[in-house]
Amino acid sequence: MRQKLLPIITALAILSGLPMASAASPEQDLKKFQNYFKKKFPKVKWEEFANGVYAVDPIGRENWEAIEEFPPYEPFIDEGEEMWNKAFANGKHYKDCFPDGPAIAAKYPRWDKAKGMVVTLPLAINNCRKANGEKPLKYKKGKINSLLAYIAFQSRGQKTHVVIPKDDPRALEAYEKGKKFYFTKRGQLNFSCANCHVQNAGNKIRSDILSPALGHTTHWPTYRSKWGTVGTLHRRFTGCNKQVRAKPFKAQGEQYRDLEYFLTYMSNGLPLNGPGARK
Repeated sequence: MRQKLLPIITALAILSGLPMASAASPEQDLKKFQNYFKKKFPKVKWEEFANGVYAVDPIGRENWEAIEEFPPYEPFIDEGEEMWNKAFANGKHYKDCFPDGPAIAAKYPRWDKAKGMVVTLPLAINNCRKANGEKPLKYKKGKINSLLAYIAFQSRGQKTHVVIPKDDPRALEAYEKGKKFYFTKRGQLNFSCANCHVQNAGNKIRSDILSPALGHTTHWPTYRSKWGTVGTLHRRFTGCNKQVRAKPFKAQGEQYRDLEYFLTYMSNGLPLNGPGARK
């Protein structure tokens, strides 16, 4: 039993804020994190981790593939395309903020040296809107998800590529804060994100199989049957905090942005396949 637990203990120790991890670089974290899941699920092909729980749940995968034949997120993609092409009141468009076009999901989250903070795609969208005299969109529900769905669809096939600049120690600090958040126990149930999605990935909790952390950020925004609509990654972070009876943080606040920075970096190299569909 002790031998079976050692890989889990080692992975958690290496990636957590424990003393033995203090000298680990993001590159070392990434290698150990990804190798941990490759060894834990040796039959899962690398690209399959982008499919989340359906990479390790064959029964759930059948249902998911059936849903994907008539994707429930398609109307949101269409609405998002209309939003992208519709001019602001001042005559400008989203393309004036994002000249490379809508296929930009792989560029985020990114470190903004001038602002000294992690900038996510939803935050960049609202920054664009405010710069053009438009009201910001809500960060968890509503129309921002349609725009994100369209951008995600246009970005399919791009590889996750989060960069942690070495010339700005604040970027590394944000990464470390995100890592610490991921491995810190919280709430009345005293669970960390890693307890479910690293240590117990592939195991059942009630009737559900816990998804691997590797690939968690590739398929957002996501249509969840539970929600009956498309929602953002930070809405899911909020839900996870509530499930362990912890007080959630503000969507697009520093805590969740840093968490997204760390977690997306851990999936570097995986293809983007959003928007997604989940239970």
